[in-house]
Amino acid sequence: MAPAAVPPNRPPVTVSGAALKPSTSLRAGGRTVGRYVRRAELPGRLSPRPYLHPLTTLAGVPVTGFMPADHPHHLGVSVAVPDVAGRNFWGGPTFVRGRGHVELDDHGVQQPLAGPAGGPEGFTEELSWHADGGELLRERRTVAVRALDEDSWVLDLAFALTNPGPRTLSLGSPATNGRPGAGYGGFFWRAPSGSGQAAVFTADAEGEEAVHGRTADWLALAGGPWTLVFAGATEETRRDPWFVRVADYPGVGSALAWTRRLPVPPGVTVARRIVTAVVDGRLGRAEAGALARRLTAGTGA
Repeated sequence: MAPAAVPPNRPPVTVSGAALKPSTSLRAGGRTVGRYVRRAELPGRLSPRPYLHPLTTLAGVPVTGFMPADHPHHLGVSVAVPDVAGRNFWGGPTFVRGRGHVELDDHGVQQPLAGPAGGPEGFTEELSWHADGGELLRERRTVAVRALDEDSWVLDLAFALTNPGPRTLSLGSPATNGRPGAGYGGFFWRAPSGSGQAAVFTADAEGEEAVHGRTADWLALAGGPWTLVFAGATEETRRDPWFVRVADYPGVGSALAWTRRLPVPPGVTVARRIVTAVVDGRLGRAEAGALARRLTAGTGA
C-alpha cells in the first residue's frame, strides 16, 4: 500500500515550455564537455529530474552512465533523495521496512521553474520538488565548468534545498528507514560500466569497503582511461559520508542522511557543494590529492 498523502506546502509554480530551454551544452576551455538536461520525457518511476549526461573528458572519453540496465533510475549526474517526507525523489523501488524494495506510486518530480541565468560555462536556476500536487522543497542550483589544465576540467555543482511550507519535513534513505549501511541521497554521479572494476581511494584509504560510509575531504574514482576527483567545497559538505559502489557498478555520492534522518524546519535551507575534476588518464593517490587541493583552493573551503 502506498504511504499516506503528503499535505502540500504550496502548489508548484508552472512555466511554459517556451520559457525553458530543454538542455544546455557545457563548455570548458573552448571544448564541449557535456550537456545539462532540464526537461526530459522520463517515466514517473524514475523520479524525473534534471541531470548531466553525457559528460566526457577533454579527450572525449565518456564519464557518465545513463539509465543502465542494473539501475535505470541512475541518470548521469543528478541531485536525488530517496525519501523526502515519504516521497521518492531518487527513482526506482522504495525501501519499506519489513518488505524490502517494493514498487510504489510515490515518486516525486523536480520541476525547473524558469530559464537559467547563465550560459555554457555556468548557470543558476530554481527548481520545485513536488509530489501529490504540492511542493515539498524549493531548490536553487548552480552549475559551473572550467578548464583546469590540458587534460582536465572541473564541474562545480552547488544546491540549496529550502522548506517553503509551514511544517518540518525530513530527508532520509534506506539506512535511516531501518536498513543499516545503505545511506545515500544528495549529489550522485553514476559512472559508465564496461571498463573493468574501478579503483576508489581517499588520502588514507582504498577500496569500496574502506571508503564507503566514511568522511573524507576528497575521494577519487579511477576507471580505465579516466579519473574523477570529488571534493567537498564547504564544511557541511565534508561532514557528509561518501556513498561508494565499485563492485556492483561504479558510482559515487555524498550522502545527506546516513544514519539519521535530516530534519528541515520551515524556512530552513540545506546547502551542499561538490567540486569534481574530470581527468584524462588514471591518477594515483599523490596526484589526486594535489588535484583536490587545487579544486578547493578558490572556494573558501
